[in-house]
Amino acid sequence: MRGTRRTRLCLAWVMAASALVATPAAGATERTDGHLTDLVNPFIGSQDDGNTFPGAAVPFGMVQLSPDTGHNTGYDYTQSRIRGFSLVHLSGVGCRIGGDLPVLPTTGDVTQTDDATYATAFSHADEAASPGYYRVGLASGIRAELTASARTGVQRYTFPATTRANVLLNAAQSLHKTSGSKVEILDDRTVRTEITGHGFCRDTGPYTVYTITRFSRPFTAYGTWDGATVTAGSRSGHGGAYVRFDTTGDRTVEATTALSYVGPDGAAGNLRAEGGRSFDAVRRAARERWEARLAAVRVRGGGDTLRRTFYSSLYRSYLAPNIGGDADGRYFGWDRRVHRARGFTYYQNWSLWDTYRTQAQLLALLAPREARDMARSVVAIDEDGGWLPKWGYGPVETNVMSGDPVTPFLTTAYQMGLLKGFEERAYRALRKNADGVPPAANPGIGREANAEYIKNGFAPFDKDRPLAKMGDSDYHHGASVTLEYALADAMLAQMARGLGHDADAARYAARSRHYRTIFDPSTGFFRARDFSGAFTGSPDPALGTGFHEGTAWQYQWLVPQDLPGMVRLIGGKRAANDRLDSFFAYDRLLADPARTAREVWVHGDPYAYYNAAVYNPMNEPDLIAPYTYLATGQPWKTTDVVHAALTLFTDGPTGMTGNDDLGTMSAWNVLSSIGLFPIQPGYDTWGLSTPVFDRVDLALDRRYWPSGTLTVTAPGTSAADRYVQGVRVDGRAHGRTYLTTRALRSLRSLAFTVGPRPSGWGTSAQAAPPVLK
Repeated sequence: MRGTRRTRLCLAWVMAASALVATPAAGATERTDGHLTDLVNPFIGSQDDGNTFPGAAVPFGMVQLSPDTGHNTGYDYTQSRIRGFSLVHLSGVGCRIGGDLPVLPTTGDVTQTDDATYATAFSHADEAASPGYYRVGLASGIRAELTASARTGVQRYTFPATTRANVLLNAAQSLHKTSGSKVEILDDRTVRTEITGHGFCRDTGPYTVYTITRFSRPFTAYGTWDGATVTAGSRSGHGGAYVRFDTTGDRTVEATTALSYVGPDGAAGNLRAEGGRSFDAVRRAARERWEARLAAVRVRGGGDTLRRTFYSSLYRSYLAPNIGGDADGRYFGWDRRVHRARGFTYYQNWSLWDTYRTQAQLLALLAPREARDMARSVVAIDEDGGWLPKWGYGPVETNVMSGDPVTPFLTTAYQMGLLKGFEERAYRALRKNADGVPPAANPGIGREANAEYIKNGFAPFDKDRPLAKMGDSDYHHGASVTLEYALADAMLAQMARGLGHDADAARYAARSRHYRTIFDPSTGFFRARDFSGAFTGSPDPALGTGFHEGTAWQYQWLVPQDLPGMVRLIGGKRAANDRLDSFFAYDRLLADPARTAREVWVHGDPYAYYNAAVYNPMNEPDLIAPYTYLATGQPWKTTDVVHAALTLFTDGPTGMTGNDDLGTMSAWNVLSSIGLFPIQPGYDTWGLSTPVFDRVDLALDRRYWPSGTLTVTAPGTSAADRYVQGVRVDGRAHGRTYLTTRALRSLRSLAFTVGPRPSGWGTSAQAAPPVLK
């Protein structure tokens, strides 16, 4: 067990990882009774393609009012000019999207209509953000402040004393491609816009956003523009509008903008429902909503940096999916028609390939009421539009990414008890998706390679196959798609069995073993196969031929339904542990965890997915990989790897590991820090590893979690004392490396005893996570 070597290396670990689990200095404030929103830094991830945004939003809000600096997803901390404050942003996406209606305050004459030209400089020294609030001092001498409600964004601008204080509303420019826009000045306080756009990785869409903006006082002048031509006094145009105020007396102008995907009447209704309040009142309400949401988790122990990174991650985990329906329940469906959600809130924006692995489970635990409505919304997409989504933005399918992520997303909801009352409706949609492909008239691709997968047991790889529809093609990633389909089948089999569909359960369970069909004994790794069944592409498992954003080294662990079967393929537990040690650079990790994480695992570019034989903590295929040791009899190594990966989360602008992907990476941080992680996404198995806090108190919704509270303790946890010596659940010894959702429902206490060396806890064959059959 290399215990002596670990003892010698303990000091190196303590020095490198002290920021991760450092105990507070004498007299340090725990802040457990203070404002948790003060611990959140919205600028984390705003540099080096974390692609987060620092602006104002409420939990799961339709509006994310935030500055755009020219970066393709909005804000880049290294840039120094703001083009406008726009309404829609997604946290951590990798492609251009959103940024609808950038608004910018200016002074003087309005002569420029390109936001890149009229952009204004700013300094981080005069910039601040907290949950639900953002402010910045512009070089023009104007102070801009932003806050938000669920369906509105509220701006407050403090101008110099001038008779020409302007607010520019640019309908023609967004982060995505704008294909049509219209602006109307309705009266001396109100501006309405309609913006139609395409975008997100490829030219998908279109979708239309409707806005209405109401100012706190009348304009003194106004105009519109088309292209580069500005027309003073005009009430309508296709480019944008400006409105002017006299600020020689009252220097402050407030404006509330309501958003709708239904129509202009929807935006007006949302303004009536949520507008009419002062900026300060909206800001207070937003802060209170965030405080209540963050208070569901109270941590003790750890240093200030650890608590800031933790609560900032928890904050980002609540930013999406987003409310898609109006205050009256109407929403714009995937059939291009208006529907009304009855008895639930309709949500949109589905980064499912990412979120099914972490964020779906975190929301089911901490926000089950919203998570239930999110699941109902996904089922509504099938019932309205004819098929389940793959990667949905607003009311459109983008077909970005591959595999079948919607199945483990919905089966997670089922296992968490969130589908009660519509289980069979969800199951019918899932079965249709699992056994077929969308018709040609449907914009979705679903399981595009399903016919071949069902017939032959694998999705064929053909990198030159033309795209049948916009987005990604499953045929371009046949090897990883086979693994993703098999994982989805395993999870659907469990749901089918739970609902009494035994024949379906047996069929899907058999298909869940299809991962074996792409295992190449000559290389000892999974490998792509062509239409004839021949292995194809380079035999080098580090190159990534046929894998989506990863390599065979990274995808080999994506068999959570049958890890023992995968282990047997590669030669048994000893061979598997040797390969895992190589994959995680384990010896180097013990000597210097933080440096290994940053210099061996991470290569600087978050999009460097290929040509690697090591763990990539920045990308989704590897999120479960550290927990593989729970199934190979060496659970202490899970703690070593997870705690090293957690050092990548810091409290500055570069403190994200790659794209956040709508809360996916943030949820990984939260769950791994608590010591409770969904190791079989789509099922009900939670892997255990050492928490980084002495105590975590979770306040749970009793309608879904009867215990009402769960307290996780690990007294004395630190970089030195990080190994599990024993676990007790409600006072009873627990020798397994996992818990089930059923056990969690009534559980009130989960207690870890930790120490400086690995123990025998969790090393028996009976302790390993279950095989799904």
